[in-house]
Amino acid sequence: MSIPPANPLINDPPAWLTEGAPHLWLPYTQMQTTPMALPVVKSDGVRLTLADGRELVDGISSWWTAAHGYNHPHIRAAVTAQLEKMPHVMLGGLAHEPACRLATRLSEKLPGDLAHVFFSESGSVSVEIAMKIAVQYWINNGKRGRTRFVSFKGGYHGDTLATMSVCDPDEGMHTLFKGAIAEQFICELPSDAEKTAALDTFLGEHAHEVAAVVTEPLVQGAGGMRFHSPETLKTLRALCDRHGVLLILDEIFTGFGRTGTMFACEQAGIVPDIVTLSKALTGGTMALAATVATARVYEAFLGEEGARALMHGPTYTGNPLACAAANASLDLFETEPRLEQVKAISRQLADELEPARSLPGVKDVRVKGAIGVIELERIGDLNAMKRRFVEEGVWIRPFGNIVYTTPPLVIEAADLARLTGAMLKVTAESSR
Repeated sequence: MSIPPANPLINDPPAWLTEGAPHLWLPYTQMQTTPMALPVVKSDGVRLTLADGRELVDGISSWWTAAHGYNHPHIRAAVTAQLEKMPHVMLGGLAHEPACRLATRLSEKLPGDLAHVFFSESGSVSVEIAMKIAVQYWINNGKRGRTRFVSFKGGYHGDTLATMSVCDPDEGMHTLFKGAIAEQFICELPSDAEKTAALDTFLGEHAHEVAAVVTEPLVQGAGGMRFHSPETLKTLRALCDRHGVLLILDEIFTGFGRTGTMFACEQAGIVPDIVTLSKALTGGTMALAATVATARVYEAFLGEEGARALMHGPTYTGNPLACAAANASLDLFETEPRLEQVKAISRQLADELEPARSLPGVKDVRVKGAIGVIELERIGDLNAMKRRFVEEGVWIRPFGNIVYTTPPLVIEAADLARLTGAMLKVTAESSR
């Protein structure tokens, strides 16, 4: 049995880690060479507590989920109350209050007539469902053959088979699967006149085979924390309208305040035909995702024939515990000043990360909402850099050539300064 290499940051690993680590297959990890994972025993607020008592300020909110910090008492109370009366019940032929309330509230908060909510358990699956809806939308309208998708260089939409096909095939994590997944159209975002004209021409030639355009609004997250403008989103909406193509926005990362508005598409004043949500939907508490469609899309599935229906049904769709957590998270967005906190975080990130721009090897420094990025020419030893962040008392996971932070939206200025200070210090060390 393969045992992960020893981690110099762990002096006395607990028995459950040494016994379990050889059996635990971790995400995005070369298990033969990556040191044993750090043992976490508690999460609270913006801190992770390790088995030896050390505390780390979490700079990435557990992959961008813990918007309100960990273990928020309001969410915890809501989940506990729901657990005591109904942990789960299928939505096939049944319904329950947490799912109905959450669907209604999401419909009220999303722009336009995005009012028809289909629940699942993960972001990748919510995008797969959006793609399935888009293809069937055209079939139900008597237009077969519109089965392909347009997505963009630098994009990332998940790790399941269909979502891999709309990720950047050259710069993403899925190059090994070429030939095993569907080939989609990967284009340049229409960020200037030349690229807009190119996409306009392309859609004019291929719209008859395209079901939808898929993109992350304002920020391409896992593809490198690349930013684009609201004007680019407006252009995409206009091009989709001109060529009669559906627009799917993947707000899994950008939704729920991360970019400065509740949903990133609000900054462009546009309404997609379908939007996908997950990550911060439950405040980082439970697995839940949603695919939300406009009335036009939803109504294409109505009729006397059963074949027109959306034949999809995740077993735990609309899980009451997860919906209770999500409703409690929405309560906090309504009663606590999250978007004001994002503004303060954004200002502090911009001020405190700016000195990195003058460091050798730094390619760019950029901030959008509660996202702060230092882009390097290259990172030589990612594992060594990750260790240095832990030694500095923070949890930051650089990837590719990116050092970034997406802290909980409730982070205090002193803790945020600890994150930015560590980013500057470790980045400076790496450039020597």
